Amino acid sequence: MTNIPVGILGTGSYVPAKVVTNYELERRLDTNDQWIVERTGIRERHVICEQEATSDLAVQAARQALEQANLLAKELDLIIVATVTPDTPLPDTACWVQKKLEAVNATAFDVTAACAGFVYALAVGRSFVQTGLYKHVLVIGAEALSTITDWNDRNTAILFGDGAGAVVLGAVEAGYGILGLDLGADGSGADALKVPAGGSLLPASLATVIQRLHFIHMEGNEVFKFAVRIMGETANKALMQAGLDAQEVDWLVPHQANIRIIQAAAKRIGIPTDKVIINADKYGNTSAASIPLALDEAVRDRRIKRDDTVVLVGFGGGLAWGAVVIKWLY
Repeated sequence: MTNIPVGILGTGSYVPAKVVTNYELERRLDTNDQWIVERTGIRERHVICEQEATSDLAVQAARQALEQANLLAKELDLIIVATVTPDTPLPDTACWVQKKLEAVNATAFDVTAACAGFVYALAVGRSFVQTGLYKHVLVIGAEALSTITDWNDRNTAILFGDGAGAVVLGAVEAGYGILGLDLGADGSGADALKVPAGGSLLPASLATVIQRLHFIHMEGNEVFKFAVRIMGETANKALMQAGLDAQEVDWLVPHQANIRIIQAAAKRIGIPTDKVIINADKYGNTSAASIPLALDEAVRDRRIKRDDTVVLVGFGGGLAWGAVVIKWLY
């Protein structure tokens, strides 16, 4: 069986221009900047304007990743978009991205695993390259969470933002690329983080709109406890598969949900805070976009460099989780 080593050839990211600060939220909610920063680490978040959609963010990030990988859109074989905020229920957002990029030779589909979506999509994309079926796969995490955030709910309105991050996957030299991978899910926790309406269970109706069931509902304490435990477990499983331990990790790139979750998870894994990539203060929780957005920042400012061991780890609704260990090539 073909087992081609697969790595990241290029990264990119994009956030919309509009910024919502904690001080702006103070005007509409019973909260304040100090309270938000102390509990979440978030100071501001970016949100789309009326003319923007998830695919627009994805395309901007994708173009950067393609440029860094020195590839043209027509050289892509596959586009995978991880998102819970698609442009439309039908077709997949990946198809809109394919159209806008003019990636005429690429097939396209979406992956939905909430905040763990990018890691899931990375695993899927890797498989296509690893087996030799495809040569270049574009993986994007993109979200417009502002469209499903209840801006009157102080528990969730402070958390979420919009953005996109992208990577191009391809074959790399032996010893580099994705060395370890772990994925998991526990549907018994599905009610802890969800958008109740809009699907086949509760189709959109006047009643569901009035009851505000098309927005994110979250049991914060339950999600917090789950996140800290599972991020440590999944990262360590991926490291074990790669034949490595926490002391050999140069950078941890976690899902940017909450600074307290990130710090507690890093401690469980055994990675010091100065080796953790954190940008939640600028962007908030961007769900499937948060890991690739943070990854791209760290690549472009040269924190992450050739021969570094990088761990990506995320968790989200489902409940779902995943981690990837990468030996960085460039």
